[in-house]
Amino acid sequence: MPEISGSTGRTPETHVIDFRAAEQLLNARDPRGAVKLLDPVIAAHPENTAARLLRARAFFAAAQLRPAELEFTIVLEREPDNAFAHFALARTYERQGRGEQAKRHFRLAAALDPNPQFLKAARFDDPA
Repeated sequence: MPEISGSTGRTPETHVIDFRAAEQLLNARDPRGAVKLLDPVIAAHPENTAARLLRARAFFAAAQLRPAELEFTIVLEREPDNAFAHFALARTYERQGRGEQAKRHFRLAAALDPNPQFLKAARFDDPA
């Protein structure tokens, strides 16, 4: 019999299904639906960085910038070399009008991964 986690009656397999469904919802431009599916996954597995990163992306897509910032920050505390998380946090700061913080994370993303999108956003030609 599968292990039941928490009082929700959810199994680890159900959490995987919810995670994959949340990816599909985000791709289908339903970020709020994705967040709803990810909340119990993260409640049961708070250490799951992939789920936190997906929820951060969903918050960002739903223009919930403070929760997105928090989730991207948690991901970076656990994975400081995650170039995408730096880039996404920078975009979050940019949308909040926090340009200096955005520039720092754009540059960290580009330094970690020379992805053309990261390099363009880093604007290394601009004065620091």
